[in-house]
Amino acid sequence: MANMIQIARDQVTQLTQAAYEKAAAEGLLPGGQEIRGSVEVPKDSKNGDFASSFAMAGAKALRQNPRAVAQIILDHLDLEGSLFRHVEIAGPGFLNFFYAPKWYGEVIAAVEAEPETYGSSDEGKGSKVMVEFVSANPTGPMHMGNARGGVLGDTLANVLHRVGYDTWKEFYVNDAGNQIHKFATSIYARYMQLLVGEENYEFPAEGYQGEDIREMAKAFYEVNGDKYKDTDESVWEEPISRFGLERNIPKMQADLRKYGIEYDQWFMESELHSSGYVAETVEKLTAGGWTYEKDGALWLDTTGLLKAKYLREGKTQEQVDKLDLKDDVLRRANGFYTYFAADIAYHRNKFEKRGFDKVINVWGADHHGHVARLQAALDGLGLDGSHRLVIVLMQLVNLLQDGKPVRMSKRTGKAIALHDLLDEISVDAARYYFNNRTSTSPLDFDLGLAVRQDSENPVYYVQYAHARICSLLGRMKEEGAEVKAAAEVDAALLSAPEELALLKNLAEYPEEVRLAARDYDPSRINRYLTALAADFHRFYNACRCMVDDKQLQAARLKLADTVRLVLANGLNLLGVSAPEKM
Repeated sequence: MANMIQIARDQVTQLTQAAYEKAAAEGLLPGGQEIRGSVEVPKDSKNGDFASSFAMAGAKALRQNPRAVAQIILDHLDLEGSLFRHVEIAGPGFLNFFYAPKWYGEVIAAVEAEPETYGSSDEGKGSKVMVEFVSANPTGPMHMGNARGGVLGDTLANVLHRVGYDTWKEFYVNDAGNQIHKFATSIYARYMQLLVGEENYEFPAEGYQGEDIREMAKAFYEVNGDKYKDTDESVWEEPISRFGLERNIPKMQADLRKYGIEYDQWFMESELHSSGYVAETVEKLTAGGWTYEKDGALWLDTTGLLKAKYLREGKTQEQVDKLDLKDDVLRRANGFYTYFAADIAYHRNKFEKRGFDKVINVWGADHHGHVARLQAALDGLGLDGSHRLVIVLMQLVNLLQDGKPVRMSKRTGKAIALHDLLDEISVDAARYYFNNRTSTSPLDFDLGLAVRQDSENPVYYVQYAHARICSLLGRMKEEGAEVKAAAEVDAALLSAPEELALLKNLAEYPEEVRLAARDYDPSRINRYLTALAADFHRFYNACRCMVDDKQLQAARLKLADTVRLVLANGLNLLGVSAPEKM
């Protein structure tokens, strides 16, 4: 769990405080002052690895100008055995700390000690977090948006687990409601057209188009013949919808499994209805005074809930009054509960029944208006949805082929399906690409670039760095040079700019993992790996490993192997392979 940058940062504070107390004991500075200076990484490495503002922050309380305070602190710093070799005064009184070889050696040792879990921490403290993602309607093939949401949710869950959260991956199956009725109606129409001809049975205007519906109708006919010809909807709707779901859901599971995604649970919306949980949830909202009846329907006072939410969050009454807020139907006049009612019940189930501390949903950006409404409804149930429900919104994907838009699927005539995509490119390329930008940015996915084997292809670039190191280690082993343990390597010999840059980058990995979890942005891992690969290629071109100086050779070989371990670690976090040969 070693975060060598944080360890060094904390040591700057400790060393500075110890120097101040020593100077105060000698009467050179007033004692007993609590001084809170910052410790930052300078933009220019010439100004050290850390800059402390202790002297400037404490100048007034210590009754001396900042540079005088800085000089006294510098004179009393004891760097013996520390992670720093020397300290300089700069500007108005900054204390600039420079790493010692010991720090670089401990970076290597930290990776060696836990290569597969390097970057882990206990920041999550075992808190239970559910990540719900994809949750596509089971009425047809999954498309490109699902492909992006799949890797985003899966990788985010991996990152959260790495920093100490107890994570759970879930797919919410919308196997009830209007879309399932439309699904069954569409299949039945194609079924009837098989029996009486397309010209003799009208396809519903709002029905689901696509070859998959025709194929489903044909399969239904092959099993049932004309059993359901000209029967009432109450007779055919349930068996047709069940028939379709029993075939579509396993296809979705197989596609996602091929994509490297396994869920802890596939949760069925129908269970919420059949168990009475939706009705019970609506009753709880009514008991809380948050519903009213109008035109035979039961409505949620979304306006009141949102106003209360926004006032708690710091908006003024005047600002809230200007918002265009609308209420939501929970139960229609025909007695059927709406999708929103089921969604509230589902999230109540997550928090109240299953005890998750936090829930993260990965949604398309078109669901933006639904976020605050759902959070407010959960607030109305006393579940603090405004803080415990996090929505990661995801922008659209533009599919390109050599720079030109690709719009049609070979199989469905609609959006590109996930199984079509994985027929064209590798799972590694798909997972890396779809996680290569922050979720809030639109993503251009170029099929031509994704299969290229050159440095323009980011996944190839990173994987090639790993394979290049494996090849190097193999050649060196043939020459009798084995990778030594960190304790047997002299890190002080790694002094070239390319070597130091590589070591610093290795040390940054735990912080990148932490920030990826904090910001719900696993694309940070992609950017880190690309930068690490670039630093390795620069090191490889500038610093030969096969040299006469055996100690230097051992140090460089160990450095290369350490990079290999971290590249493999990061790729594994993304669900991408780390090939040894390319």
